Amino acid sequence: MNQKRMSALALCLAVSASLLSGCGGDAEPDSYDDYVVNTSPYSEGQDDGAAESNAGIPKENVNIGVLYISDPAEGSGYSYTHDLGIQGMQKNLGLSDSQIHREIVDDADAAATEQAIEKLVAEGCNIIFTTSWGYMETTAACAEKYPDVYFSHGTGYLSNGKNFTNYFGRIYQARYLSGIVAGLNTESDKIGYVAAMGTESSEVTGGIDAFALGVYSVNPDAEIYVKVTNSWYDPDLESQYAFDLLDAGCDVITQHADTAFPAINAESRGAYSIGYNSDMSKEAPDSVLCSVIWTWSAYYTEAVQSVINGTWNGENYYGGLAEGLVGITDTSEFCNPECDEKIAEATQQMLSGSFNVFDGVIETNTGDTVGEAGSTLSDSEITGGINWYFKTVTVLE
Repeated sequence: MNQKRMSALALCLAVSASLLSGCGGDAEPDSYDDYVVNTSPYSEGQDDGAAESNAGIPKENVNIGVLYISDPAEGSGYSYTHDLGIQGMQKNLGLSDSQIHREIVDDADAAATEQAIEKLVAEGCNIIFTTSWGYMETTAACAEKYPDVYFSHGTGYLSNGKNFTNYFGRIYQARYLSGIVAGLNTESDKIGYVAAMGTESSEVTGGIDAFALGVYSVNPDAEIYVKVTNSWYDPDLESQYAFDLLDAGCDVITQHADTAFPAINAESRGAYSIGYNSDMSKEAPDSVLCSVIWTWSAYYTEAVQSVINGTWNGENYYGGLAEGLVGITDTSEFCNPECDEKIAEATQQMLSGSFNVFDGVIETNTGDTVGEAGSTLSDSEITGGINWYFKTVTVLE
C-alpha cells in the first residue's frame, strides 16, 4: 500500500487496539474462497457466570439455519455480506458444510417465511438466524412454538430473553465516517442517497442522519438528497433512483440498498460512490471511494459458540466499531488525501468516548431540534426513535 495513503480501516483498527485491548476485527473479504477468519472479540471476555447455564450442544450436533432475502451468490450487498459472516463463523468453529442450511425467502411474505423456518426445524436446525427486518414477527412466533431451538433475528427489536434474541450494530458510526469521505470529495455539494425505507425505520433514517452529520463536519455547504424505494430489496428502483439523483446533479452517491446498482450507475456517469454492506469497489472500481461494511462473523461466531458452550443467555446484541462489527473499507487511491486523517481522528474520538455521533442539540430539516446540550441520544432512541432528518437532508419524491 502507498505509504502516504494508509488505509482508513487500518487506522481504525490501530486506534481500536491501542484504546481497547483485545478488541477489533478484520473486514469481511471479497470472496468466499479467500475468507480471512475473524475470531470473535466477544466470547473471550464473556462472563460465563452471568449467563444462564445449560448443557450446551456438542459442536458435531450443531445445525444452523439461515434465512436470506436474496441469493448471497449474487456477490454483493446485504445477503452476501451476512453469508460471508456465516462462512467465517463456520471456519472459526470448524463446522462442516452439512451443518449449514440456507433458505432464500421474501421477508414480506409471512407464510413463506414460516414455511422456510418449519423446513429448517425439520432438517434438524437447532440455531436459526433470520437476517432481515420483515422476518421478525414470524420468527417471534416460531420461537414460542419451538422453545428448544435458538432463534436470533437481525435488525429487529423483538426478543423473549430466552431462545429468541435480536442482533444489530452501531452502523451509524461507520456511516458518519463515510460522510466525511463524501463531504471531502463532492464538488457540486450535492450528495445522493438511495434509501430502502423512510422515517418508519430508525435503522435507515439514523444512518442517513449519521452520514449527513459526517458530511457536515467537513463540508457544511453540502446537501444530502434522498430517494426512498420503500423496499429492502428492489434492484429496479435502486438502479432508477441512483440515476434520478445523478440527474439532479449529485456527484457522490451512497446507499442503504441491497444491490450495487447505485455504485455501478455512478461509475457510468463519472461520479463517485460509497458502497454498503460489502466492498463494492469490485463492482465499480473507478467510482467507489470506500464502502460501509459489516463484519458479521464477529457476532455469528460468538452466538454459535455460546450455544456450544452452554452460555447462551438470551441477551440482545448491539456491537460497533470497538467490537469490529462495523467499519469502512480502505479509501480509494483517487480519494481526497485529507480523508484518512479525518477518519482516524473521528474514529479515535468515538472509541475513546469523547465523541458520539448524536451528541448535543441537533437541528432537523423541519426547523425543530432533538437532543440536549451535554448529552447524547440513548441506544433506544437511536434504534427506535430517529424519525427525523438532519437539517441538510432533503427527501425527493
